[in-house]
Amino acid sequence: MELNELLNQSDDGETPKKESPLKSLEKDLKLYSESIKEVSTEIMVEGLSAYPIFIAHQHEVKVGEPILDHKELNTLWSINASFLEEFIEKGIIHPDKKERFIKQFKSADDFMCLFVIVPEGANFVFFPYQ
Repeated sequence: MELNELLNQSDDGETPKKESPLKSLEKDLKLYSESIKEVSTEIMVEGLSAYPIFIAHQHEVKVGEPILDHKELNTLWSINASFLEEFIEKGIIHPDKKERFIKQFKSADDFMCLFVIVPEGANFVFFPYQ
């Protein structure tokens, strides 16, 4: 799923039907892009995983390691770093869905894989590095 789908926008740039809190996420991701890419590369180079996942949230979560705190950065979203194996271990991704996830995973060199948590639920989004 692409971020603009969650933002309720079409690819032709039409305005969204209603304001989404994810508009602020897109703004924050543009600021965070370089830092997230560095952590993603580090996760892969250190052999932790070939599938880095970043959790975007606005409240306390118990998955991943905090890397960008919205309170410290005066932004609206915090980011935790994790990876596929932790998501399977914690039961967020069922082991039977691992191969499907890997097939859907976009190049970690070009896209950040985000697990976006909002009050309505959570979903995976791939957002290009800026």
